[in-house]
Amino acid sequence: MQKKIKNTLFTAFMILCGNALLAFLVAAFIIPHDIIMGGTTGIGIVLSNIFQVDTAIFVLVLNVVLLLVGLFILGKRFFVATAASSVLYPIFLGLMERIPDIGNLTDDPLLASLFGGVLMGIALGMVIRVGSSTGGMDIVNLILHKYFHLPVSVFVYITDIIVVGGQAIFNEPEKTLLGIVVLVLETIILEQVMIFGKSQIQIYIVSEKFEDIRESLLTELGAGVTMHYIETGHLGKMQKAVLCVIPPQKLYAANERIHQIDENAFLTITKIKEVRGKGFTKEQEWVPKD
Repeated sequence: MQKKIKNTLFTAFMILCGNALLAFLVAAFIIPHDIIMGGTTGIGIVLSNIFQVDTAIFVLVLNVVLLLVGLFILGKRFFVATAASSVLYPIFLGLMERIPDIGNLTDDPLLASLFGGVLMGIALGMVIRVGSSTGGMDIVNLILHKYFHLPVSVFVYITDIIVVGGQAIFNEPEKTLLGIVVLVLETIILEQVMIFGKSQIQIYIVSEKFEDIRESLLTELGAGVTMHYIETGHLGKMQKAVLCVIPPQKLYAANERIHQIDENAFLTITKIKEVRGKGFTKEQEWVPKD
């Protein structure tokens, strides 16, 4: 029960902070410099330019309407997971827009787009990482995916192109290019936030001294090790290979120990995005070897 409460509080904290940060960067960097962006925020910017009404009002209306559509088409579970962000973000955006001089943090549009893209990737990553969604156009993309059975990414690109194209009508070509910078940075940073703290290094070792390497990795590095039965390609010899997954900071030490034991050992080193199970997401159990 205590763990469940802790996870719930952490999820709520990440959703609050992610939406607050997203609202801040839009109010501080995107809107003041007329930089284009996708999603309901981009549509809100277009409508705001037409009707001269606060962007936050249009974003709130669009998010609520799309949220209700998602409830009927995608179900209650999706509605609950998305409702918080769909309402919180436009509220935070309305508050941020009322902070005096928030749009005067920089006069350089390029600097604004760089900060906007980086912070947007962080903000979205915080929300998505805890299993929530920012709502808005994500709902449209998921609905299209349900009926047309194409990858969600395809519809993300299509809707973003449509929204960005609509904003390009009201902006100079330079603003459109800056918007592309934001979208590229957002994608790069979002991916890094999603795997932050989860990525590990996998080492696959082929050596005749596999037993010594296994023992060293287990006792000296405290690493988890799995043994594979293999047949060597040239000599057709049956032996074992060592599969080891370690944190990135232990890679140098592991390399040193392996090559001290067998300088001719064959290694492949791969970065993996996420690891789950005992020793990583669950406490490791040490059982004496018979």
